[in-house]
Amino acid sequence: MALARTRRRTGGVDYWPGFVDALSTLLLAIMFLLSVFVLAQFLLSREISGQDQVLNRLNAQINELTQLLALERSDRQDAEDQLLGLRASLAEAEDERSRLQQLLDAGAGAGEAARERIGELTGELEEERVASQRALSQVELLNQQIAALRSQIAALEGALEVSEDRDAEAQAKIADLGRRLNVALAQRVQELNRYRSDFFGRLRDILSDRENIRIVGDRFVFQSEVLFSSGQVEINEAGEEELAKLADALIDLEQEIPEEISWVLRVDGHTDDVPISSGRRFADNWELSSARSTSVVKFLIEEGVPPNRLVAAGFGEFQPLEPNTDDEARARNRRIELKLTER
Repeated sequence: MALARTRRRTGGVDYWPGFVDALSTLLLAIMFLLSVFVLAQFLLSREISGQDQVLNRLNAQINELTQLLALERSDRQDAEDQLLGLRASLAEAEDERSRLQQLLDAGAGAGEAARERIGELTGELEEERVASQRALSQVELLNQQIAALRSQIAALEGALEVSEDRDAEAQAKIADLGRRLNVALAQRVQELNRYRSDFFGRLRDILSDRENIRIVGDRFVFQSEVLFSSGQVEINEAGEEELAKLADALIDLEQEIPEEISWVLRVDGHTDDVPISSGRRFADNWELSSARSTSVVKFLIEEGVPPNRLVAAGFGEFQPLEPNTDDEARARNRRIELKLTER
């Protein structure tokens, strides 16, 4: 302020300092008013919040009072309904009392009817007693029958035990017979093997150990070329001569082997894997092998071998002795096998 006065004294009038002072004073006043407003706003918000809490409590109390009022109304309605029910029951009781009074007045005449009813009921009760006695008798009879059935069941159980014991004995006998049968079969097989060895020995002597007639395992093998021409089933002359010797040996063997040994000579036809050409007599190697074995069997029958001792079978190319890789292997696979075996 002194500076302002000094400036006024030294020069012209300067309003700026006064303006600044007034503006500062106004700003302080505005800040004060804002502070007062904020404080008032804070206090007002706290007051409003407190009033909201009070209002919420009042609303809750109102809801509780509303529920209590509804319960009271419901209880009052129930009480009114009970009162109406009691009034109706009272009216019914009064009507019943009037009816009973009338019945009491008319009781003199109803006593006789009541006695008659009592007599009827007594008769029915006696009938029920008789029926009950009859039912008891039937129950006793049923008990006796059940006891008899139990006795029969016990007897059957005893018989079943005896039967089981007999069955066990029979099973033991069957097992023993089975063992005996196996022994007998083994002996028959041994005998048949001995006759087979003799038979093959005779055939070896008769057929002079030709290269294309040989023994392979338990089979006597004829190469097909010995008996048949290529693709044919008719036995050639050389084959008939060899088979005639075979037939004589079979006839002699049939007379030596005991009757209880059931044996047959199985004639198996085999081919190579070369397919049958179209237009030929046979459709495939199955038919060719079967037809050749059948031709051998028929020839042996014509030579006097019993038919029941012969079996014909055809295997086609499916049982080769060795892989059909060359002409020599295929020639060895084209054959007729003879096997002496059990029926």
